[in-house]
Amino acid sequence: MNPLHPKKLLHSKWTKVNITQKLKHFSVVKVTYDEDSNVIECIIRAEMNAQEFDINWRDLKDSQLWLQGWK
Repeated sequence: MNPLHPKKLLHSKWTKVNITQKLKHFSVVKVTYDEDSNVIECIIRAEMNAQEFDINWRDLKDSQLWLQGWK
């Protein structure tokens, strides 16, 4: 389990464990919060080709899917 606080998401860097389409390294480029400071949208960008994906930010906590930093 990766320790992660929703307020620290923006500009964080991640490595995908199961590589697809040669995309391995990502960074969080946009986080949207509601009035109660809950995350409602999290956008990550692949560093290889700048392709962006909308993901559930809680998936980043799963160390079987994501590793913190670029490994």
